[in-house]
Amino acid sequence: MKGTLRGTMAQGVNLTPQLLQSIRLLQLTSQQLATELQQTLERNPLLEQDEPELETESPESDIAGFEAAAWDELPEPAFLAGMGSNGSFGGLDDDATARIADGESTDMRQRLLSRLALEWAAGDLPLAAFWLDRCDDNGYLEQSLDELQAEGEIEFPGRADDLSVVRQRLLHGEWPGMAAADPTECLSAQLRVLAASDARSLALRILADHVELLAAHDDTALATALSVDVAAVRDAVALILSLRAHPVEAPASVEDSHIVPDVVTWFAGGAWRVALGRHTTPRVRISAHCERALAGSDHTVLRGLLDEARWLVRGLAMRNDTLMRTAQLLVERQRGFLEQGDEAILPLTLREVADAIGVHESTVSRIVAGKYIQTPRGTIELKRLFAVRLEGADVSGSAVRAMVKRLIDDEPRHAPLADDVIAGILARQGVRIARRTVAKYRDQLSIGPAKARSIRSAAALQVAA
Repeated sequence: MKGTLRGTMAQGVNLTPQLLQSIRLLQLTSQQLATELQQTLERNPLLEQDEPELETESPESDIAGFEAAAWDELPEPAFLAGMGSNGSFGGLDDDATARIADGESTDMRQRLLSRLALEWAAGDLPLAAFWLDRCDDNGYLEQSLDELQAEGEIEFPGRADDLSVVRQRLLHGEWPGMAAADPTECLSAQLRVLAASDARSLALRILADHVELLAAHDDTALATALSVDVAAVRDAVALILSLRAHPVEAPASVEDSHIVPDVVTWFAGGAWRVALGRHTTPRVRISAHCERALAGSDHTVLRGLLDEARWLVRGLAMRNDTLMRTAQLLVERQRGFLEQGDEAILPLTLREVADAIGVHESTVSRIVAGKYIQTPRGTIELKRLFAVRLEGADVSGSAVRAMVKRLIDDEPRHAPLADDVIAGILARQGVRIARRTVAKYRDQLSIGPAKARSIRSAAALQVAA
């Protein structure tokens, strides 16, 4: 056996420590970056925090004034075009005031009791409190009904019948299903407050006698057991699936944190302006007197610290520059979204942005990960400004999903739009999509089919009457 040597040539990338550090800085969130810099400042005495002078004219100096001015300068037609039928903008969140904490207790028992105190007799409130204190956070009884009934009769002698009546009032009251013994009783209570219909009657029969078949998703077996056709079973099952899994209503706002935007954009002087957030782009610099003292020094440890400091300063500068250029391009391309809402968002990919600013696609992916931009429409993730092009069309899937939501929001309450009807309306507007695509977007929006919406609308009208 004879051995041979053969030389080959190949290209490769040598990931130096400097390059690895720059890549890591790109993908750090603002909180992670702040922690990283704090640790580095404590470890490296050659670095110091660079505190820029406050700019009184900066858009961040007065956030409230900035947001008001941004809306004031938006062109009037775009302002109106972005509003939906309910006053929301472009199908984003509903009325922003609904997200402001309203001061209610986060304890569901206290919230419900405070409402009942306005309507119930004072003598029944202690009985209601008894049942609510024995419910878990989802609204279900924590012990068996018989045990709790016996305990209540001891605590409220001579009021056994009142205890049962009060539980039934809770069960079918403002939060249907409250104090239910099990999920079946909870769902049945929610059904009973709906308007009478064939689907509701069939749904009650399913919950009463055929929960196992419902859990198995066996519509054919349910149809056989109930002696009805499969279509009727599917309507009843759709009605059950539209109910809440538990009766407790969440408070108006439960916020345990806040987001500090990495980038700010505002409309002024007929153009969209972009700036990095002062609090999310901290700056560090090399201490001038330390750098002068080390000039010409050959001390290995100190020279190593100086090199580390220089790499970090350069890496931060590259991160900020890449973030700024990416945000500027995103704002420029998605100006329609900022002015009109989700229906105006354009198809945009990572590759398109990378090619436009002259970096690799992975660099764009890293720089937008976990970063937020503050706009007159609220603070959103930078990733939200990317959108996939709908196959065979010049619009994005996000825009079409917003169109579907607007059509459903504006539909007549007594005649909800079927998926094929929505597809037809969009086709007349120049957006051709299949019925199954409409159904897919509707499911993503957690909106039920037309039949389920019709039943819920009828129930709401009956309650209002």
